[in-house]
Amino acid sequence: MSVVMKFGGTSVADADAINRVIAIVAKEKSPVVVVSALSKVTDTLVKVCRLAEDGDGTGAAQALDGLVDRHVSIASAVTSASRASVLAGVKEEFDELIGLVHALAVLREVSPRSQDAVLSVGELVSSRIVAAALADRGIASAWVDARGVLVTDAEYTAAVPDMTATCDRVRETLAPLQAAGKVAVLGGFIGATASGVTTTLGRGGSDYSAAIFGACLGVGEIQIWTDVDGMLTADPRVVEHPRLVEQLSFNEASELAFFGAKVLHPSTILPAVDKNIPVLILNSRRPENTGTRITATGRPDARGLTALACKRDVTVVDITSTRMLMAHGFLRRLFEVFERFKTPVDVVTTSEVSVSVTVDDTRRLDDIVEGLRHFAEVSSEREMAIICAVGENLRSDPTVFARAVTALDRVPLRLVSQAASRRNITFVLRDADVPEAMTRLHDEFFH
Repeated sequence: MSVVMKFGGTSVADADAINRVIAIVAKEKSPVVVVSALSKVTDTLVKVCRLAEDGDGTGAAQALDGLVDRHVSIASAVTSASRASVLAGVKEEFDELIGLVHALAVLREVSPRSQDAVLSVGELVSSRIVAAALADRGIASAWVDARGVLVTDAEYTAAVPDMTATCDRVRETLAPLQAAGKVAVLGGFIGATASGVTTTLGRGGSDYSAAIFGACLGVGEIQIWTDVDGMLTADPRVVEHPRLVEQLSFNEASELAFFGAKVLHPSTILPAVDKNIPVLILNSRRPENTGTRITATGRPDARGLTALACKRDVTVVDITSTRMLMAHGFLRRLFEVFERFKTPVDVVTTSEVSVSVTVDDTRRLDDIVEGLRHFAEVSSEREMAIICAVGENLRSDPTVFARAVTALDRVPLRLVSQAASRRNITFVLRDADVPEAMTRLHDEFFH
C-alpha cells in the first residue's frame, strides 16, 4: 500500500527528531514524505518580515544568522556522505533570503508576495536536510522542490491549489520516483503559480499539501505525524486528562479542525474526502501507538459525543436594523461587507431584528463595522470564545443536545446553535468561562 507521510515541525525539530523520522520512513515502501519547517522556524521568519517592514535590517539579519547556524548544525549532525552538498544547498537558500530581506528592510515594505517568498525557505531547507539524511542511511530518496509540483492561484499567503494542474505535475514528478522505489521528499505549505511565483497555503498548510499529493496519487493512506498521540476528546491545555479518539468520520474531523483542534489543518480533509482516503494522526515520538484513524464512516457504534473543540479570542458582531432585516437583499448586503474585507464568519444566528456573527480575524474589523453602519446599527464584543461539541450521534439522539445544554447550567451563553447537518452544537461564551464550560461538558460525556 502506498502512503503519503507528513511530518510536522516538532517531528523534525532537531537531529534526534530527524533520526526518528528516518526510522519511521524506513518501514514503508517508497512513500512520499512531506515535511514542515523545523519547529518555530516559521514563527522566526514571520518576525523577520515584521522587522524588515519596520526597517530594522540589523535585527532581521541577526534572526536569520541564528536560523542559518541552527540548520547547519542539524544538517551536519544527520548527514555524512552528503554533508557537503546539503550544506551548500542550505547556505544557497539562506543567502538568497538574506539578500531579499535586506532589500525589504530598505524599502520598509513586505507585500504578501514577498512574505510568501520569505516563509517558503523554512520548508525548502528542512526538506533538503531530511532527503539528504535518508540518502545517507542508504534509503533511496530524492528531494523535490514543491514549487514545481503544487500549482496554485496568486492569492499570496492563502493560495488555492489548482488540483488539475497539480495532479498533472504529481504524475510527472512523484509517480516515477515511486515506481523507481525512491522516497520523494518535499516541503509542505508551499507551492507556486503557473508562472512559477512562490506561494503558500497559509499556516498549517503542510497537512493540506500532504492530502493533495495523496489524492493525486490515489494512495491507500495519508499519515500525519505530529507530537501527540492523535485527536483527543478535548484540548489538554484546557481540560485535564482528555481521552484519545481512536476513530472518527471525515465530517467530525473537519468540524473539530475548523473550530480549533490544532492537531489537524481544516483544509486537510477535503482532498482525502474526495478520494475517500483514510487519514491517520500519529505520534512520531511514540510510533508504536495506533493513533487516530479518520474515515468516511467514522465509528459505526458511535454514542454521545465524539470530541470537543474550542476557538479562543473570538469577537461577536451584532447587526441590528428594525427597518431592513426582513427586506429583500438585506442578508446579501450584510455578508458582502465581510466578503469585501476578506474576513470569514464562523457562527451566524438571527432573530426578528438582528443578526449576530463571530469572527476570529479582527484585522479589518473597524472597516467592517464602518461598512455595516451604512445600513444598520452595529456593536462588537471581544474576548469571546466558541466551544464546539461534535458527534455523528447528534443526528439520531436528541438527548445529547439536552445533556450538553444542561451541563452548562449557570454558565452565561451568548449564542447557541446547531448546524443543519446536526453534527455539532456550537456555544459562544466569554473566553474566561471556557475552562469551566469545557470541563463540565467533558465530565458529562467522557467521564
